[in-house]
Amino acid sequence: MPPVAPMLAKAAKSLPEAGEMLYEPKWDGFRGIVFRDGDEVELGSRSEKPLTRYFPEVVAAVRDQLPAKVVLDGEIVIAGAEGLDFEALLQRIHPADSRVRRLAVETPASFVAFDILALGDRDLRARPFTERRALLVEALAGVQPPVHVTPCTIDRDVATDWFHRFEGAGLDGVIAKPAGLAYKEGDRAMVKVKHERTADCVVAGFRWHKSGPVVGSLLLGLYDGGGALHHVGVAAAFTMDRRRALVEELSPYRAEHDDSRFDGRAPGVHSRWNAGRDLSFEPLRPELVCEVAYDHLEGRRFRHATQFRRWRPDREPASCTYAQLDTAVPEELAHVFGAGLP
Repeated sequence: MPPVAPMLAKAAKSLPEAGEMLYEPKWDGFRGIVFRDGDEVELGSRSEKPLTRYFPEVVAAVRDQLPAKVVLDGEIVIAGAEGLDFEALLQRIHPADSRVRRLAVETPASFVAFDILALGDRDLRARPFTERRALLVEALAGVQPPVHVTPCTIDRDVATDWFHRFEGAGLDGVIAKPAGLAYKEGDRAMVKVKHERTADCVVAGFRWHKSGPVVGSLLLGLYDGGGALHHVGVAAAFTMDRRRALVEELSPYRAEHDDSRFDGRAPGVHSRWNAGRDLSFEPLRPELVCEVAYDHLEGRRFRHATQFRRWRPDREPASCTYAQLDTAVPEELAHVFGAGLP
């Protein structure tokens, strides 16, 4: 019965070699635990909150195709023209049912299964992963889109190839699972290896931390070919001592006027996910450059928060352009869905 806390992964720099491992692509979507008991279907999120009402097309496919009594772990994704489209996925979390149902037709979601927790009356969480994988493939044999079984391989070289080749499809790395791994709710029992690159960005603003007058996050910008500065993301992972030091470091660059300095998609004032969250920021003159680490770019923005590496006083802000970024060549999702299936 829901809710179930999904098993998580800890980060690593490279794919593990020791022991018997199974490797899978790391999907970039909403983690989803699917519960089906006859006509009753529930989609649970990573935070154990229901996603059911936001993805009626997935619910219908689960009811039509899956075994009558089953619990699956997987990812809800939307495949766009150039790979996985996380922005389209975010648009689905909306209070208006009419909008949700319209988008279910315009930008339909898929469910990619990568583990099975229960089948019929059997609780499979204590079984080794190799056994669960075999049962997953057997239980979902013959499923059709929008339901998929994730590719899986025991060959580390194949997984390494996936890591590089599938990035253009929007996948953000590879997951490694020990062959004998039981399903451990909420534990970081798996290993994830994600893409990481660095970029030099203009710091054009900052937000205060919720705890008080220390810096919460840096607002990052990149120039396009026409010279417009676009907000591309934030750097926010700092110790409290570092947050205090940043106040003094940024002080000489505080802008005199309430000018965002950003063109195009500027930082918002209100959060669509949390009405009480203040997203206002303090503008800075666009003269500071910092190096950040990022995993991948989605459209014109970094997909996740970046990691601050260092200040770059040797770089001119005007040199911080999109041209410096390494963009992966798109890979057709059909190749990903079909790769490595038993």
